[in-house]
Amino acid sequence: MPLRDNTANHAAPDRTFQVDLRGLVDLLSHHLYSSPRVYLRELMQNAVDALTARHAVEPHGAFGIRLYADGSVVRVEDDGVGLTEADVHTFLATIGRSSKRAEQVAEQRADFIGQFGIGLLSCFLVADEIHVLSRSARTPDAPAVEWRGRGDGSYSVRTLPSSARPRPGTTVTLTPRADAGEWTRPAQVHSLARHFGSLLRHPVTFDDGTGGPGAPVNPEPAPWSRTYPTPGARSRALAAYGEEVFGFTPLDTIELDLPAVGLKGIACVLPETVPAGRRHGHRVHVKGMLLSEQAEEILPEWAFFVRCVVDAESLRPTASRESLYEDDTLAAVRDALAERLRAWIARAAASDPDLLHRFLQAHHLAVKSLAVHDDEILRMLLPWLPFETTDGHTTLDEFARTHRTVLVTSSVEEFRQVAAIASAAGLGVVNGGYTYDRELVHRLPEIRPEAAVADLDPATLTAHLDPVDRETELAAAAYLAQARDALAVFDCDVALRTFQPASAPALLVDSREARHERTRSQLAREQEGGLWGDILGALRQEAPRAQLILNQLNPLVRTAVTIDEPELARTSAEALYGQAAMLSRRPLRPAESSLINRSFLDLLAHALRKDS
Repeated sequence: MPLRDNTANHAAPDRTFQVDLRGLVDLLSHHLYSSPRVYLRELMQNAVDALTARHAVEPHGAFGIRLYADGSVVRVEDDGVGLTEADVHTFLATIGRSSKRAEQVAEQRADFIGQFGIGLLSCFLVADEIHVLSRSARTPDAPAVEWRGRGDGSYSVRTLPSSARPRPGTTVTLTPRADAGEWTRPAQVHSLARHFGSLLRHPVTFDDGTGGPGAPVNPEPAPWSRTYPTPGARSRALAAYGEEVFGFTPLDTIELDLPAVGLKGIACVLPETVPAGRRHGHRVHVKGMLLSEQAEEILPEWAFFVRCVVDAESLRPTASRESLYEDDTLAAVRDALAERLRAWIARAAASDPDLLHRFLQAHHLAVKSLAVHDDEILRMLLPWLPFETTDGHTTLDEFARTHRTVLVTSSVEEFRQVAAIASAAGLGVVNGGYTYDRELVHRLPEIRPEAAVADLDPATLTAHLDPVDRETELAAAAYLAQARDALAVFDCDVALRTFQPASAPALLVDSREARHERTRSQLAREQEGGLWGDILGALRQEAPRAQLILNQLNPLVRTAVTIDEPELARTSAEALYGQAAMLSRRPLRPAESSLINRSFLDLLAHALRKDS
């Protein structure tokens, strides 16, 4: 009788993951935390959370945090709720478990900064051993408990007489490694404490071991929480704080207050232009503790004209506590702060034209990006926004008063081609090639119904150029034929007109879209036959040609059209084309660069032959 296989009835016992603590610390230092300096922030944060829990037990107690560093040890002591021996085994010896998650305080989790239970491990970034001495405030006559955790993953726990720590609370002591001196010297510890904890609501002091009184880390509440004798004094104090934090004198400060999430702070308007789309990091505190100096996500992308410093109650930090968790609350805060910035712009437009002018001079691109999507800002500020026009840099409001029809180009290149000649012809043209400009100019009739806006068509410009008389046209016919033949390779026609300024010998009328269409048609011709030929042939249209318009008022052109030597006529036409192409300031194609060089050399050679 064969033996029965009972393997399926005898499952292997469950096993527990083994954690290499050194490897975990290395992971924290290289991937979770930005710098070893965060060890002090984590210790201060744990102390603040312990005080928060203590106040839940004793609401009217006066509790604080004391820091000590003398070069040999770093110590953080708090008057918080403390730990029992069971708490120590549960929370300090289990990675990832936090006392803030305990059932008895679960309903108060929102009151704590930390939620992840791994902050104490950051101390291994600067020390090989963590010494914790704690006494619980929840248990009367509780003994003191000592915990020693080591970087190799081992730890020890023992209870001590209550005299070892007469009052409830916790003291964490680190003996720094030799390579951690950069972060544990007394002056550095004091600096880090002020950096992270300047806005904490609990009193924090620092002692450097020299025997003097402890120095206050956060001697004053946040500037927006103080009282001032006058609104002007408040405004100056907030501006001074912004300058201290960010290093520039704000153009203005905008107070931020969102009671629903317990957020307060200021936005400092940058006094100078910043590159489009460049987002500045903002200084975000959570319950007084500095979370990040580079929190871009607190404001929308268009708000790159301000830098903010805020303190919030309800924003969630990520596991590293160096950025914000993207959730519905953060999205709502971002929208609400954006509304505060819009309201500030509206107030400036309504009551402070000088401030508005200085703001728009520096940040018109930011406002344009906002106006594209915000009808209220569009109606309020579009007439005030500066644009590049044939009348110089001016506002649309002033420009529309001078020109009943506002023409707008589709590119910077097109504007530069026609600006001087359009201005001389009395046409009002706006450069629509910059980001947002063309779209905004087309919306001008929404604000000024009497204004007409149209895209600039080459035919519109050429229609304003005066034709030459019939005799002049006939006399120049032979030259124009030679010029058209020479420039046929560029799909360019040649015409003779008169226009101002007379110093301009020629105007090259050619759009980027026309060049693209000609390139596509050329490709279709080269691919005749086969699948690609059929596809491109179906797409082929009559490609618009470029047009070189020669100015009869220019002395050089008047001389050129009298040339009867064919080769010299062709060369002069190529030179005029090349000059007009360069004056358009668009990128030259390789064939055009070659033509300019060749025509110059040919003219030089002709001049030398004539002299000889």
